[in-house]
Amino acid sequence: MPRPDRKRPMLLNRQDAAGPTLADFHSEDAAMAACLKRARAAAATDLPVLILGESGTGKTLLAHAVHNSSRRAARAFISFNAAALSDGLLDSQLFGHERGAFTGAQNRVRGKFELADGGSLFIDEIADMSPSAQGKILRAVEYGEFERLGSEDLQRADVRLISATHYPIQRFTASDGFRRDLFFRISGIVLTIPPLRERPRDLPFLVAAEIAGASRKQGKHIVGLDQAAADKLLAYSWPGNLRELSKVIQAAVALAEGDVIDSDALLLEATPGPPAARTAPPPPAGEVLTLAEAERRHVVSVLERLGGNKARAARALAVSRSTLDRKLASS
Repeated sequence: MPRPDRKRPMLLNRQDAAGPTLADFHSEDAAMAACLKRARAAAATDLPVLILGESGTGKTLLAHAVHNSSRRAARAFISFNAAALSDGLLDSQLFGHERGAFTGAQNRVRGKFELADGGSLFIDEIADMSPSAQGKILRAVEYGEFERLGSEDLQRADVRLISATHYPIQRFTASDGFRRDLFFRISGIVLTIPPLRERPRDLPFLVAAEIAGASRKQGKHIVGLDQAAADKLLAYSWPGNLRELSKVIQAAVALAEGDVIDSDALLLEATPGPPAARTAPPPPAGEVLTLAEAERRHVVSVLERLGGNKARAARALAVSRSTLDRKLASS
C-alpha cells in the first residue's frame, strides 16, 4: 500500500478541503489503471467528460480529481445531482432565478452554471433528466448561454462539463429518453470505472487504507484482520462498491474489541456473490493481514511489474530508494 500521503487506490473517504488530484491515485487493476490513464489525458484538455460506473464506484471523486488536475483547478468545482428533480426545480438549480420568478422566490439566486463559471460543473445522473431539461443543458453546454428563471436577459458562463450516470453505455445510448445530440456533446471523453468486484488486486490495499483512515478517525489502533475476516472480505461481491466498503470497514473498526478485526465485526449482506479471483495465494491459516504487510506486498508487486528496477519502483511509489529497501525488508 502506498504511503498515506502518496498515491493510493481510489477511496470515498477523502476529506481534503481542496479535494483529490489524479496524482493521488494508483490501481493494480488493469481496467482501473486504464481509466485513470485516460482521466489524466482528459484533464489536460477542456473536453466534456462522461463518467460511467455503478453506484458507489467513486464517480464524483473521479470528477473532482479531473477538475483538480486541469487548468481550471483554481476555479470552482460545482457538483449537482439531477436525479428525481422536477423541471422547475432543475431549471432553478442549474440556471438560477430572479426575485419573484415563482412563489417563495424572495431573492435573486445564481444557478450552478453561473457558480461554475471558469471552473467545472459535475452533473451526476444526467441520464435521469427530462427531455426539456436536456434541451436547456445542450444550449448551455454548446453556446455557454442560458437565462435565469423569470428573466429574459442572456447569461454567459465558461464551464467545463463533467457528467455521470450509473447506466451502462449500451443502455444509455439506446435510450429513447435521452437526446442523441446531447449525448455526443457531453461524451468528449468517456471514463468507465469498473465495479469493485472486478478489482480483486486492489481490494487488499483498499481495505488496508480504509482501516487506517477509520482507525485515525475513531482514535483506535487496528493492526489488521484475522484470516477468517480477510477471507470473508475477499469472497464478498461488494454490490455497493467503494461506498459499501467504506461503511463496512468503519463499522468493523468501531466493533473491533482488540487491535485485530475478526469476521464477527464485518456487517456484510447475507448473501455474498461468487468469490473474487485471487492474483496471489492467500496468507497461511491464522495469519493476520497487517497494514504493514499489505504495504510490503504492494511494494513487491510494483517492483515486479517494473522488472525488478528499484530506482523506477521508488519513483513510481514516490518514495526514496532507502525507504523502498526498508519496506521490502519489513515483515
